[in-house]
Amino acid sequence: PGILLAVDGPDLDRFVAAAVEAIGGSAASTMLTPGIHAAFDSGVAKLAGSGAVTTLARGLACSGPNQAQAAFFTTTADAFLADTALQEEVFGAASLLIRCADVAAMTAVAERLEGQLTATLQMDGADKAAVAGLIPTLERKAGRILANGWPTGVEVCHAMVHGGPFPATSDPRSTSVGTLAIRRFLRPVCYQDIPAELLPEALRDGNPLGLWRRIDGTLGQE
Repeated sequence: PGILLAVDGPDLDRFVAAAVEAIGGSAASTMLTPGIHAAFDSGVAKLAGSGAVTTLARGLACSGPNQAQAAFFTTTADAFLADTALQEEVFGAASLLIRCADVAAMTAVAERLEGQLTATLQMDGADKAAVAGLIPTLERKAGRILANGWPTGVEVCHAMVHGGPFPATSDPRSTSVGTLAIRRFLRPVCYQDIPAELLPEALRDGNPLGLWRRIDGTLGQE
């Protein structure tokens, strides 16, 4: 789900044909709350009602409450750049494909994107030169950049970043998944000329807790 950027050509046509077939046979999925479902339906209706957008496929009809019918739309790079409303997130099984005439047009669209949690590059060896020129833009737009994968897999590990520039998150300096997430709940405090017995144990001379600490720039357990 999300915004797809692609260069026009036979390869894209084959992808679209396969995606249309797969989405047309996909069952509706149940969303977590009525509010989320209502927002999804509203977003899909806005895209379907735009004169600059073409509906390529819809999933199977809903059969229960709070179910989302998958949706696949397309537009051109020029139309997307001319209408900021097309950037509005539709949380759920909906995607907007932006057809670009060339890599330069794709880069121009990427430059105008709002903050994203992820950016995924579907590429092969022949695409490396084009991707090299695109990555600096994606670094400013997303918190995680993937190659030939799917961003739904979020591992809890030291390297994970599940965050990004606004409006993807309200604070792009942290992450909501992974060990760095603890920083969302921390705020630095400086103790200057405070008597040793009034300092937290973690800051006292002799390191009574045996912690790894940085003193005068040097990391150690002193």
